[in-house]
Amino acid sequence: QFWHVTDLHLDPTYHVTDDHTKVCSSSKGANASNPGPFGDVLCDAPYRLILSAFDFIKNSGQEASFMIWTGDSPPHVPVPELSTDTVIKVITNMTTTIQSVFPDLQVFPTLGNHDYWPQDQLPVATSQVYDAVANLWKAWLDEDALSTLRKGGFYSQKVPHNPNLRIISLNTNLYYGPNIVTLNQTDPASQFEWLESTLNSSQQNKEKVYIIAHVPVGYLPYSSGITAMRQYYNEKLVELFRRYSAIIEGQFYGHTHRDSIMVLADGDGRPLSSLFVSPAVTPVRNVFEKQTNNPGVRLFQYEPHNYTLLDMLQYYLNLTEANLKGESDWQLEYVLTQTYGVGDLQPRNLYGLVKQFAALGSKQFLKYYNYFFVSYDSSMVCDKKCKALQICAIMYLDQASYTDCLKRYL
Repeated sequence: QFWHVTDLHLDPTYHVTDDHTKVCSSSKGANASNPGPFGDVLCDAPYRLILSAFDFIKNSGQEASFMIWTGDSPPHVPVPELSTDTVIKVITNMTTTIQSVFPDLQVFPTLGNHDYWPQDQLPVATSQVYDAVANLWKAWLDEDALSTLRKGGFYSQKVPHNPNLRIISLNTNLYYGPNIVTLNQTDPASQFEWLESTLNSSQQNKEKVYIIAHVPVGYLPYSSGITAMRQYYNEKLVELFRRYSAIIEGQFYGHTHRDSIMVLADGDGRPLSSLFVSPAVTPVRNVFEKQTNNPGVRLFQYEPHNYTLLDMLQYYLNLTEANLKGESDWQLEYVLTQTYGVGDLQPRNLYGLVKQFAALGSKQFLKYYNYFFVSYDSSMVCDKKCKALQICAIMYLDQASYTDCLKRYL
């Protein structure tokens, strides 16, 4: 088993006070809606919320071989309110918190687009932040991993006690739309070249691979025709993941703060790879959004001989209740195979499931849409267009097939 946590987004300024415009800097002056000890939906995570997530994991009784942590520790605040030093301080705080709660756990971290200052502008060569995280993560990573982390913010490493399993931690922030450093670069930080040679040697050595990264491949399930990263880079990654799908046993992302799945298929629509986007620990939303997510963390189960993914357990905190009670009661939200009646997390099973989602009035899809927001508001309705965007984003990760899908549904 392994844990996946993402998008902690610590807001160190969070404090409950009578003036609701002053509860947290991440609300950017807006009135916090209902602030309590574990946070507010207009604010990023107070330290107490993050600590409650880690305490829950520690006391869950679940034995895990490792944890993946897919980035974004600093809060969503205007650029002038942070600095390189502040960003490094926040990442240090989160790293030392994880290390003190889990002194013996192997952790595989990735950088998020907020783990840099100014945000999104992750560079293609060594930098203060890359250097700082390489020093912070020494306890978890070997020399080879640290050397590419310092140079470009990515690395690969084998998983201890899992002789043929390799984690490839990508810096997909280099491909993120708002990153102007990488505009017009065909291979920022030579990561594509490195990824291809890493996958190639894993194939030669009969290893299996888990891909972890912050910004996911594919299309955003809530907006029409927008990829999470730049189109050009998305097509390149999709092509590489198709080519090496025989050894890629799973892909794990954060960034969107929502709970979603994707299934990478080949040109003929045959399912090749299962992808999972984990919801955030932070409950933040902006003033104009109606819904956000409850805080979530998840546990994956895998087959120890061939590393295929067997199941996923999603846990969450009902933030409203936690604030009312003054204590955090993390609960199991759902177990993927049981909730949807699938055998395991293999691409063909997930693909079959999405075919069920697509059916008119699908009960399975209603469940999926409620879990998308981590059970934040079960009265949310997903209309015809909303559903089409969801289905096409789950099933089609490249431009041609996604565009075709939207034409069919809309």
